[in-house]
Amino acid sequence: MPLNAVFGWDALPAWIAILNGISAVLLVGGLYFIRHRRITAHRRCMLSAFVASALFLAVYVLHHWHAGIVYFSGQGWHRTLYFLVLGTHTPLAAIVPVLAIVTLTLALRGRFSRHRRWARWTWPIWMYVSLSGIAVYWMLYHP
Repeated sequence: MPLNAVFGWDALPAWIAILNGISAVLLVGGLYFIRHRRITAHRRCMLSAFVASALFLAVYVLHHWHAGIVYFSGQGWHRTLYFLVLGTHTPLAAIVPVLAIVTLTLALRGRFSRHRRWARWTWPIWMYVSLSGIAVYWMLYHP
C-alpha cells in the first residue's frame, strides 16, 4: 500500500473518523474507570481523549483547508438522515472544546465537585459528537 493512501490528502477523512473513534473508546474507558474508582486510569483516558480530539480538530481543519466544502450527494431519506445528524452534530461539536477544557481544568485543579457537575453534561455531548462524526464521515464517503 503506498504511503499516500495512508498519509495523503485523500486519507484525511478516514483519519478524522479514526480519531473520533479513538476519542469515543477513550471516553467509554474513562467512564468505566471513574465508576470503578480507578482515578489514575480515568485521568489517563480522559487526557488521551482530549489529545485525540485535538488531533482530530487539527486534521479536520487541514482537510477542509485543502478540500474545501464537501457536499453530500445522497438523495431521499439518506439525505434527510444526513442533515438531521449533521444539524445536531455541528452545533454540539462547536461547544465540545469549551466543555472539555472547562471540565478537564476543574479536575486538574482539584475542584472535583464542580468537575463532576460539568462532566455530567460534557461526557454525553462529547460522546455524541465523536460517534455522530463517524456517522457523518460514513455517510459522506461510503454512500
